[in-house]
Order: sequence, then structure tokens, then C-alpha cells
Amino acid sequence: YMYYTKMATSTQVLGDFIKALSAKQPTPGGGAAAAVGAALGGAAARMSAEYTQRKKDKESGAAEKADMLINAIDLDKLLTAADDDASAYADLQRTWKDNEMSSEEKAQIEKRALSVPTQLVQQCHSYIMEVKAFLPSCNPNITSDAKVGIHHLAGAARSAYQTAMVNSPQQDEKDRLKGLLGEIRDVEDEILELGD
Repeated sequence: YMYYTKMATSTQVLGDFIKALSAKQPTPGGGAAAAVGAALGGAAARMSAEYTQRKKDKESGAAEKADMLINAIDLDKLLTAADDDASAYADLQRTWKDNEMSSEEKAQIEKRALSVPTQLVQQCHSYIMEVKAFLPSCNPNITSDAKVGIHHLAGAARSAYQTAMVNSPQQDEKDRLKGLLGEIRDVEDEILELGD
């Protein structure tokens, strides 16, 4: 039974998306799961900023920093990455079956299939660094939600990295992505107080 519909991820009921993800079908797959996980993380981080709007937050300048974080995290872009992944994978499947396809078109499709998860790793890294910078200004009653956002974004970045690896990136790109994941791990270790 095919659960997946052509409906945009952003308009699907979460339960339907999860059922589709668990089904034996090519999409949604790991890349979409990574993107939706990133959107959950971004939403939790944005919520922490929404709760940093009290009178004392406005007076201290924390509310302004919260507004910057709210404006920085684009949830629609994260959800669209799930659809972009499905589309890129469908195109990639065509390269396996279409013997008439030119090598140039095949190379472009393979490049796009790699760029979708690569861009998600980068986006998650960027958002994590923004949330980390916001934490000292965050309403102290809600910092746990900001940290939940970091952890979801970190998991999404690692997941997107795994999706990127399936697409055989060059060694320099692997190293660059591993560097971003290392910086993310450092942030997680810091907020979990796992450091030295």
C-alpha cells in the first residue's frame, strides 16, 4: 500500500507522513526524515524565542535577539527540503533506467541529489550556531526548548550527512561536512556539559 501522496510535506498530516516514511517505497526516505527533523528542531528553537518577549526581555534587548532568531529560522525552507529530496531521488532513479540519457544530464541529476542533503547539513549547522548564540539571552524558563531545537537540528544534520554519503561526494566535500558535524558535536557537548 502506497502511503505517499504528491502532497507537499508542509501540508501533510504528521501521522500520514510517518506512515509513508515507514512504508516499503522509495520516498519519503531518509532525506525527507532529516528535513522534517530539522523543521521540528527549528520550530522548538523558534518557540523559545517566542517566549523571550516579556517586558524585561524587551528592556534588556533579549527580545530583539529573539526576533532575529525567529526571522532567521525558515521552517518552510526546511520542509521544502523534504520534497526536494523526494524529487531529486525520483530523478536519480531515472538515471538508472534511462539508457538514452546524456552523461551531462546524468551528472546534473547526481549533483542535485548530492546538493539537497549537503545544503541541509549546512542549514542545520547555521541554525544551531544561531540558537547557541541566542541561548544567553533566552528566557531562562524555556532554554530547554532551545536546546531541544539544537539537538533535533544536530540529528537532522547527521542524518542528512548519511544521505549525502550515499551520493558519493568527493573527499574534500566529505571533509568539509565532517568539519561542520564536528562543530555541531562541540555545541551539543557544551550544552549537555559533556566537555572536559
